[in-house]
Amino acid sequence: MVSISGSKKLKRQMAPQFWGINRKNKRFVITVRPGPHKKEFSIPTAVFLRDTLKIVNTLREAKAAIYDGKVKIDGVVRKSLHQAIGLMDVVELKNVSDIYRLVPTNGKILKPVIINESEKTKKIVRVTSKTTIQNGKMQIGFHDGRSIISDTQVNVGDSCLIQIPDQKILKVLKLEKDAQVLVTRGVNLGKIGKLETIEEGTFILPKRILLSLEERKIEIPSDIIMVIGKEEPVIQVK
Repeated sequence: MVSISGSKKLKRQMAPQFWGINRKNKRFVITVRPGPHKKEFSIPTAVFLRDTLKIVNTLREAKAAIYDGKVKIDGVVRKSLHQAIGLMDVVELKNVSDIYRLVPTNGKILKPVIINESEKTKKIVRVTSKTTIQNGKMQIGFHDGRSIISDTQVNVGDSCLIQIPDQKILKVLKLEKDAQVLVTRGVNLGKIGKLETIEEGTFILPKRILLSLEERKIEIPSDIIMVIGKEEPVIQVK
């Protein structure tokens, strides 16, 4: 039988800090398998239940809940302990009233925030690629690994408010002046600011954004921000 690529475990000392695990308890912890999000920016489902939310006490209890189909990610039941949960993913748990969205906040790359039930079918995704295919259709790729075929006019760097799990684009959030953006990595992780100007990239420098953040202005690479609205965020991110 062919084995899926990637190791199933990781030394605890090498695990990202935002997982919230006890590093001196045991030597290894399960890890993220190849999937929608990069390993360094996501949490495996079992670790999310046991160490982040702390709604189960052991890996055995996490396995029982996951294999029983009690975990939904973006509206789809996931039965893998290693399923990657990442930026803007919506997590529902059977028999648990709270619904969670993972966002950067308080200096952490990912932290679950409780959202209203009315928002569980909405998600913001960042456009990372677009390709013209047969019959002039456009295939759009997003930060969470999904891709759709659509006639919607978007550019790389824009965001889309989509309906999950059917992936219908509800609104395009343009990367443009006065847009509200969320910083997803770096020292300003989790902060929301207003886009002032866009500096096009050169052979050496990447595309950069001048951002008005609180009472100061900073210049950061465009690939570490996500547009979340115009005057205010279109969904709850705090």
